[in-house]
Amino acid sequence: MATDSSLLDPSIFDYLKDKLDEETEVRDTLTQIIQRLERAVASTQALLSRVHSTPRARYPPLVAQVETAIKEQVTIVAELNEVASKHPYYKYTATLIHHGTEAMQNAIGTALYCAWLGGLPTESHPAELGRLLTLEDIGAIFQVPTNLKDRDAFHITIEEYLLSLTDLTQDLSRLATNAVTLGDFDLPLVISAFIKDLFAGFQVLNLKNDILRKRADAVKYDVKRVEDVVYDLSLRGLVKRPGEADTEMKTAE
Repeated sequence: MATDSSLLDPSIFDYLKDKLDEETEVRDTLTQIIQRLERAVASTQALLSRVHSTPRARYPPLVAQVETAIKEQVTIVAELNEVASKHPYYKYTATLIHHGTEAMQNAIGTALYCAWLGGLPTESHPAELGRLLTLEDIGAIFQVPTNLKDRDAFHITIEEYLLSLTDLTQDLSRLATNAVTLGDFDLPLVISAFIKDLFAGFQVLNLKNDILRKRADAVKYDVKRVEDVVYDLSLRGLVKRPGEADTEMKTAE
């Protein structure tokens, strides 16, 4: 005898449809915020690129513009943090950021570069050329947690920070060459000492991430490029060799 009853409750699929729609809405919202962050980062990077044609004496006005641009990034990251913190980080935000846009990594990179050029001063760290922001400094600038282990929430990871450092060495190796073009023969020496110390720091780390390990290994090529610039300057007598300054002072006396 036929029956109208069903062994399958159709409400099961109605529930699943609602959940899928909810997940899609969350991803779409996060994607839109991240795309805005990408645009803000691109604008900041465009400002930073001007440093390659700017004499060091004119860094301060440029750095001030970069700081203003970074403030816009901070506002967008705050919005990203607010939305993402309502949902599992490793289900949504981590996938979108790490495997898609790399938005946070690039945002961190602009802050690192700006600080190195003498921007983003704090009470404990005044503005000075060659300053390296720590992971905690980055978290304070963007006003988000760093390296969270006790809960699943939006945060800046160690990997993002380290990858941004490898980007910084590329930028600085290019700056060393362009500084010479602008007649600044001392800046390559500052850059050389900095990235050598940075490379030594990477060698201490036991890196498990394949991409990060490859990027860290590539830093040695940035070191080599800057060393070549310094070597060429030394051969041409455009930089003082160690001990020359002391010898000149004694001769003057």
